[in-house]
Amino acid sequence: MFKKIIFYISFLALLNCSENSQLANCLQSFPVNITTDLNNPQLINAQTPGGFANLTGGAKGILLFNVNGNTFVAFDKICPNTDCNSPMTFERGLVLKCSCDESEYSVHFGGSPQTDGAECPAREYRVTKIGSVIRISNF
Repeated sequence: MFKKIIFYISFLALLNCSENSQLANCLQSFPVNITTDLNNPQLINAQTPGGFANLTGGAKGILLFNVNGNTFVAFDKICPNTDCNSPMTFERGLVLKCSCDESEYSVHFGGSPQTDGAECPAREYRVTKIGSVIRISNF
């Protein structure tokens, strides 16, 4: 009987160690709710397709990227895999790059890691555009 209980507990522990739970624990969640206007001089570069702007907010700042003129994506510039003091940088190859471990994250593929060994994606925020007003949030 005791062996069966040990086996059952071991089996449950094994199920709890799946890769999905690892991704759920990548970055701590905190509320983000930013509303701004594309006519804001700070966002002038984000008005055209392929353009971007760096905004304050989030953990280490936020990158707002204009995908095609009507679709925008936003990512926190905190490095997902390390406790890095520096924010990620945006490189024209459409990747966010963490200077601490040289890991890269695709802007076009939802922040997915582009570096071997990197498990956590870059933190992406929801972007809503109504007219020239942009809202960035995670709720």
